[in-house]
Amino acid sequence: MDSRPPAGGVLDPAARAGHEAPENEAPVGPHGPHLPGLDGLRGLAALYVVLFHCWLYAFPGYPHSSAPFWLKGLMFGRLAVVFFLVLSGFSLAVSPARHGWRSGGIIRFLRRRAWRILPPYWAALALSLVISAYLVPASHFGPPTRASLLVYGLLAQDMVTAPTPNGAFWSIGVEAELYLLFPLLLFVRRRSSAAVLAACVTLPVIARGLTAPGASPAEGDNWLAPHLAPVFVAGVIGAGAVAARDRVRRLPWGWFAVTAALPVLVLCAVRGSVWTVTHYFWIDLAVAPAMALLIAAVATGRPAPLVRLLTTRPLRSLGDFSYSLYLIHLPIVLAVMRRTAPHFVPPGLPTFWFTLAVALPVSVLGARLFSQVFELPFKRSRSWKALIAPTRRRAAPADPPR
Repeated sequence: MDSRPPAGGVLDPAARAGHEAPENEAPVGPHGPHLPGLDGLRGLAALYVVLFHCWLYAFPGYPHSSAPFWLKGLMFGRLAVVFFLVLSGFSLAVSPARHGWRSGGIIRFLRRRAWRILPPYWAALALSLVISAYLVPASHFGPPTRASLLVYGLLAQDMVTAPTPNGAFWSIGVEAELYLLFPLLLFVRRRSSAAVLAACVTLPVIARGLTAPGASPAEGDNWLAPHLAPVFVAGVIGAGAVAARDRVRRLPWGWFAVTAALPVLVLCAVRGSVWTVTHYFWIDLAVAPAMALLIAAVATGRPAPLVRLLTTRPLRSLGDFSYSLYLIHLPIVLAVMRRTAPHFVPPGLPTFWFTLAVALPVSVLGARLFSQVFELPFKRSRSWKALIAPTRRRAAPADPPR
């Protein structure tokens, strides 16, 4: 059994680990070409992951949870991670889609990805190691070891098992592998078509699930990147809508998303939440197109009421530090639930409400401060020289008055 708790992740793709386009165009946002509404989507997805973890650890027995039925809507944290991965593929592919599906250079792309995701990730890893070692373990396997530092420091957690310092970090390893694959995905898309690209990554996953269902877990194991590659590719393909002609951009992408999601939602409603969770292997593949269509709808400005909601200041602000929120929230949730809550409230629903009331605002405020130090400076600067230059200018003595 893996050292990770049931995955609820993030997205990370978002959090929003690594959701920045490789090249910038005007107008420019923190993720490359600015598309109104996407930051709001990231923020809501990250917030849902926090709620999921508050729910998950308050009601043991997942997926056969003892939670009240009216809280069952919080048990699908895995799908928030799937949404992050779709959004990651979409955001990364927007600029290449506008330039003939070219990445602008593999080394340049990978360097920018590392610059963007590694500083906050390593800072969160250090924080998680300290909390897990001295305050509250991140899993029932106990505190992290030296192997944890090596495996998670190298982003190898999807390939090598080690006691986790932070149960949300599993998806960061998956995204790192998908980033390495991204230039090849663009090459296939450039030389063929969206259908060929989708078939190349999806058919092997379907074949594996049909021929060896016991060897195809949706979570809680290593080597999840091959299974989640079709999810990421759904976002890559969806980015083509933004770069298409006006006639294509004006298509009712929102209604397409509803149409694609409806059969999956009906199936999940009929079969129940436990069945849905135990069949994530297939649900991931089924829901990804609807997610990509929803993102395409928002990116093209429709439906307008939804875009206006997503571009409100609170949601834009939340989306701006959603990667940090994803990275640091789980140790905070566990510390509140297992070290503080037992002194004030009984287990079950009272613990859930207590954790929600304490851990949620602490996580959001902590993530905002964390991002100011470890995330936003690396989003605003492209190199150490650019990062250090403003500091040097502030530290330099003022010119004497003439």
